[in-house]
Order: sequence, then C-alpha cells, then structure tokens
Amino acid sequence: MKILYIRKQYIIPILAAIVLIFVLLNILFARQYAVQASGQYREDIPIYSVDTDGKKCAITFDCAWGDQDIPEILDILDKYQAKATFFIVGLWAEKYPNTVKLIAQRGHTVANHGYSHAHMAQIPESKIEEEILRCTEVLKNLTGCEITLFRPPYGEYNASTIKVAKRLGYQTIQWDVDSLDWKKNLSAEDIYKRVTQKVNTGSIILFHNDTLHTAKILPDILKNLTENGYSCVSVEELLIKGNYRVRYDGRQMRE
Repeated sequence: MKILYIRKQYIIPILAAIVLIFVLLNILFARQYAVQASGQYREDIPIYSVDTDGKKCAITFDCAWGDQDIPEILDILDKYQAKATFFIVGLWAEKYPNTVKLIAQRGHTVANHGYSHAHMAQIPESKIEEEILRCTEVLKNLTGCEITLFRPPYGEYNASTIKVAKRLGYQTIQWDVDSLDWKKNLSAEDIYKRVTQKVNTGSIILFHNDTLHTAKILPDILKNLTENGYSCVSVEELLIKGNYRVRYDGRQMRE
C-alpha cells in the first residue's frame, strides 16, 4: 500500500484551496436561497400542489372532447374509492349534459375549465370573466353545485387570469404531475410511469378523458397509488382551508 506524503510547503496552499471551494459553494447556495426567498410567496400564480397532512393526492380530469369513456372512468374511481375533480368546458357540458349530471351524482367535483376552451393569457380581462361566468352558469344549472375551482385551458395563464378568477371567488388550480395522456405517441406504460414516479404527497395529477389510454391504464395507476398508501381525494378536500399562501413553486402552504 502506497502512502501519500504532502510536503509542508504544499499544505497551506491546499488548505487555502479547500477553504476557497467551501466559501464559493456557500455563496452559490446562498444566492439560490435568496432568489427563492425573494419570491417565496406569490399571489399571481395558481395552486400546483398542496402542503397537506397525510398521504393524499388529487386526481383531476380535463373534459373538452368526447364523453364515451366517462362511465368507465367513474366505475374505476368507485372501485378504488377515489374521488376526482372534473374540470369541464362549458361547451362540452352543453353537448353532454347527462354526463355532467352523472359525474356530480357519483360524488365527484364539477369544476370550471372555461366556456369555450380559450387561451386565457391572450384575451382581455372582460373576456376572461365572461368565459368563467358563462361556464359556471352552465355547470350550476345542470348540477345545482356551487363552482369554486377554475383551471385555465391548456394550463395557460397570466397575472390577469389569476386576478380575475380570484375576484370572482375562484381558486385557480394547475397540477404538478402531468400524465401527458393526450399524446398519441405515449404508450399506456409511459403514462403509468410518468404518474407513479412523479406523484408525491399533496400532488395534483392531470388526466384527460376521451384519450387512447387513460381509461385503460387508470386502474393500474390507482392500484399503485393505494398500495403505496395514497388516498385519492378531490381537489376541494386536498386544499388547505382558512388562511394560506402560495409558494413560488405553486405549492399551497399554511400561514
């Protein structure tokens, strides 16, 4: 075994180099923390996840295309005792009123996805308000439910979108786990891995209905989540009640 000897004249430069590296690393981490802390909490972004007690996550579906798979999805959710939140486009609700009623009757949350699936970041505040209110009017007339959650179509928003929704009494909801189930080049296994490998406590998971694989792979995903101790609840149940703040990364935090 070779023993490495360091000459005395090299000891001080080596120690100085080590100290310098340590100082530089501390400066780097301090800068990163300062960037985050400077915008630690924000009022102009949606909720992407929730700092929740217990191992909970929220399953959500965006409904803007067909409705043929909704009964199957509802049966799967029942099998795994999962409650979901369905963000519904107003035009879709008008086209499939009985499906909207069925979702509510089965105990799931009906939420606002805008009336015409418009790009919210590209329209004026007056139009944003019209999109939200018109969608809620359709959903409320069909279900009798109070509509308190809003998700901008395509996940697109700006500060005006959040401001208008908040003024109208809505919490704007995004997601931190995207199944990308709408992509035709993804397999069912790809979707399964994306969800099960990314989910965490307080996650909000995005699915769509009327896709190639969602209804087929949903049982395996829910089985994995429940076996790993997750309770799949509605967004309403997941959200913090009372005073809260939204962290720079979209996580809802207690004050």
